[in-house]
Amino acid sequence: MNDSYYMNLALNLARSALGQTSPNPVVGAVLVKEGQLIGMGAHLKAGEPHAEVHAIRMAGDKAEGATLYVTLEPCSHFGKTPPCSDLVIQTGIKKVFVATTDPNPKVAGTGIEKMRRAGIEVEVGLLQQEAREVNKVFFYNIQTGLPYVTLKSAVSLDGKTATVTGESMWITGEAARRDVHQFRHQHDGIVVGVNTVIQDNPTLTTRLPSGGKNPIRIILDTNLRTPLESKMLTDHAAPVWIITGSKAQPQQEAAYQELGVTIIKTESPQISIKEVLVILGKRGITSLFVEGGAEIHGSFLKERAFQQIITYIAPKLIGGKQAPASFGGQGIEKINEAINLTIKQVDLIGNDVRIIAEPV
Repeated sequence: MNDSYYMNLALNLARSALGQTSPNPVVGAVLVKEGQLIGMGAHLKAGEPHAEVHAIRMAGDKAEGATLYVTLEPCSHFGKTPPCSDLVIQTGIKKVFVATTDPNPKVAGTGIEKMRRAGIEVEVGLLQQEAREVNKVFFYNIQTGLPYVTLKSAVSLDGKTATVTGESMWITGEAARRDVHQFRHQHDGIVVGVNTVIQDNPTLTTRLPSGGKNPIRIILDTNLRTPLESKMLTDHAAPVWIITGSKAQPQQEAAYQELGVTIIKTESPQISIKEVLVILGKRGITSLFVEGGAEIHGSFLKERAFQQIITYIAPKLIGGKQAPASFGGQGIEKINEAINLTIKQVDLIGNDVRIIAEPV
């Protein structure tokens, strides 16, 4: 077994905690000595021990003289937990493979430098691209202060999200819908527009066979039209934030606040997607799953305010000139102004095709 094998194992440990560690990154660590695996671990939750700590604790005395494979540079500062680079030094580990440096300014190479000064051999860059991919949300959020935005849609083979009468349950199959819940589990917040709430009355919770984490449910509602009897407002399954325009009246807000809803006003009468993202970033939302209707998707498209798009395509034909598509709004007028995408992944989920793409 070579070095890439052990780093891959560490990456799989990191992936197992996706959705659990926000605002921290996911990290996996593996300890090897004399060709034997002696310790492994993953960071499971912000404020709890880091991956290196779990691996070192598992290895015990055997950790001295071992090789550590870790997916992200060990931290060098005191946060909610002590610096991992100090623990690595104290343990007597002789060599460390680091997949990628940490973009956090509090770390940013200082953990690696500290270990090297202590005489530990450190190699950086093993499976670096894979390590950055697994923490793309963390990297984007640290570097911009904004949430990483994923647009999700489910369409028929001819690109329709519903029939001409508005019927949309269910275009995709059960396996694809379960897959969507896995993505909900991995995001801090989930966004819809008020029209989706009025028409579909969704709960927007995570319903996986094993449970899962519910994202904060965020409704974009310029004029506070969200019905007070909506499931989201009455089920108390997860927090609800309503982002509204500056002209919303205090008496309107009070009725929602009595239900435990957080009302967030923008500075302008009309909601701006860019302002929404700044607000959410300041409130600690590192990742956003957009499940809105055509108008919400169109707004994100117009602002080019997304980092990933996930589309489920069902083997169905709906037709109809008036049947809705996944993106509304004014749209883009010229082909040379269209947003070009890189297709990252294509999978068959049940009978449906899932395409994951990113803007070029």
